[in-house]
Amino acid sequence: MGSAYAEVVDLHLRLGEREVLAGIGLEARTGEVLALVGPNGAGKSTLLAALSADLPATSGAVRIDGRPVRDWSAPELALRRAVLPQAAELSFPFPVADVVRMGRAPWAGTPLADADEEAVAAAMAATEVTRFADRPFSALSGGERARVALARVLAQRAPLLLLDEPTAALDLRHQELVLRICRERAAAGDAVVVVLHDLGLAAAYADRAAVLHDGRVAAAGPPSEVFEDALLSRVYRQPVEVLAHPRTGAALVVPVRDGDAAGAKGEPAGEPCDVRDARVDLTPA
Repeated sequence: MGSAYAEVVDLHLRLGEREVLAGIGLEARTGEVLALVGPNGAGKSTLLAALSADLPATSGAVRIDGRPVRDWSAPELALRRAVLPQAAELSFPFPVADVVRMGRAPWAGTPLADADEEAVAAAMAATEVTRFADRPFSALSGGERARVALARVLAQRAPLLLLDEPTAALDLRHQELVLRICRERAAAGDAVVVVLHDLGLAAAYADRAAVLHDGRVAAAGPPSEVFEDALLSRVYRQPVEVLAHPRTGAALVVPVRDGDAAGAKGEPAGEPCDVRDARVDLTPA
C-alpha cells in the first residue's frame, strides 16, 4: 500500500505541432485515489491516455508495475490496468451483461477465468445496473451507459484503474456512488486515477490531487493543501473561494460572482430581474 504502481517521469507528449504535456512527473500509488483536475485543454485526458499506453510519449518515461509500458504486451497490460474512456459507444446492441462480461476477456485461458461470472455479477451490483442486465446497451440513457462502462472496468479486476470523467453524465446519487467505488477499490489495494471536473468530489474522495495547467502540473498533493484560492483562480481564470465544509472539513470550491463581490462590500447586488410573460404565438402564419 502506498507504493508507486504507475508513474510518469519528465513526460512530454506532442499531438501534431502542439506540445500537450510538457515535463509531467506523477505517481499513481496503490491504496490511493489520485484526482486529475484542471480546466478544459489542460492535458488531463492526454495524461491518462499516456498512463494507459494508448498514446506514446514523445520523450520521458511511463511505467506500470515497475516496467516501461512499451515492454508489456497488450494482453499483459490488460491484466494490469483497466481504462474507462470519456465516451462509451458500441456499434451493436449487445445486452448489458455481455458488455460487462467483455471486461473479463484478459483473463480467458487463465485460472482466474473461473471467477468470471462472480466478477460480472459483483461489478453490476456495485454500479446498480443488474436490473437491466438483459436490455440492449444502445437502449440505455447516457448515465446508464456510463455506469455499465464502469462495471466493465470493475469486472476486469486490474490493479490500476484509469477513469476519464466517470461522473460527467451522472446524477448526484450516482456521482457519489462512483467515487465511493473508487475509494473502496483503493482501500482494497488498487491504484485509482480519476479525471474530475467537480472539485468538490475531488476534495471529498481523493487522497491526492494534481492540478494541471497548460500541460504541466501546477500543484500536487492532498486536496486540503492543493486547493487554494489563488492557485485555482489563476488556473481556471475564474475567481474562486475555498471554504472548509462545516462538518467534514473537506474543501468546498465556490465561484466568486459579481453579486457576491458587491454583497461583500455592502453594495446592492444589482437591479432585480424584470420577469415578464414570455409566451410566444407559435401558430404557423
